[in-house]
Amino acid sequence: MTAENDKSPGAYRTISEVAESMDLPQHVLRFWETRFPQIKPLKRGGGRRYYRPDDVELLRAIRRLLYDQGYTIKGVQRMLREQGAGAVIASEGRAADAAPPPNAPSAPAARIEPTLDADPALEEPTPRGLTGLDASDIAALRSALAEIREAQRQLAQIRAS
Repeated sequence: MTAENDKSPGAYRTISEVAESMDLPQHVLRFWETRFPQIKPLKRGGGRRYYRPDDVELLRAIRRLLYDQGYTIKGVQRMLREQGAGAVIASEGRAADAAPPPNAPSAPAARIEPTLDADPALEEPTPRGLTGLDASDIAALRSALAEIREAQRQLAQIRAS
């Protein structure tokens, strides 16, 4: 039993506890803090992060949108800006409740937000038989590609200045 399971539901969580419970590396959570201003962990001495229950719920919703539903970072940013964190958490909670069981056949990746330099070959889901990847694999790859493109864009801006 992990320390997180020993805590009350309202307790603050460390970055390691949140990362472990979400099966993500800690650096991904720190990166998301730079991309989603709605994530505001309490920072104590030495920069140690403590996530509130609402922060953890928002992180889980962001994870589902990026990895399970195939949104890009820009798409999730737009959703948070337009709907607010509370609405995103609530809608994702309902989506998670209605999610198919893990052994159910996978559906094509959903709603990929286009970017200015989007690769047209990635816009349509690739049938499983052609790549051997399921929808969640494709969504994770698309998310990683979006993060790489954003890093390239930022690097180009820095070089230009």
